[in-house]
Amino acid sequence: MKKVKITALRRTCYPDLIEQYENPIEHACDTQIGMVWVSENGEKPEGLCNAAWGSMEFFVKTLAEGGGNFYDGWMKNPHSAMISCNDGFRPVSFYLETLEDEK
Repeated sequence: MKKVKITALRRTCYPDLIEQYENPIEHACDTQIGMVWVSENGEKPEGLCNAAWGSMEFFVKTLAEGGGNFYDGWMKNPHSAMISCNDGFRPVSFYLETLEDEK
C-alpha cells in the first residue's frame, strides 16, 4: 500500500452560525494550518482528529490502495483529494496526496 500525506491547508469559522445554533463549548479543534500527518496502510494517523478522519477515510484508503481520479478528473493530480472535516461551524480543509514509493 502507498503512504498518504494529509496536510491541513485552511480553517474557516462561521461565528454567525455558532452564535445562532451551537451550544457554547470550551474547546473545538486543535488542528493548525500546516500540520501534516502520514497515513500508512490506509490507517488513521495518530493525532488526527477522529471527526476529520471520518470525512476523509474513504479517500485515504482509496489512495493508499493505488486508486484516485475521484469524480472523473476533479483534481489536477489524480492521486490527491481536497477534503473538509464535517464541522459545519469551523471546517478545516485537508489536502490528501499519495506519496511516491521510497526506493
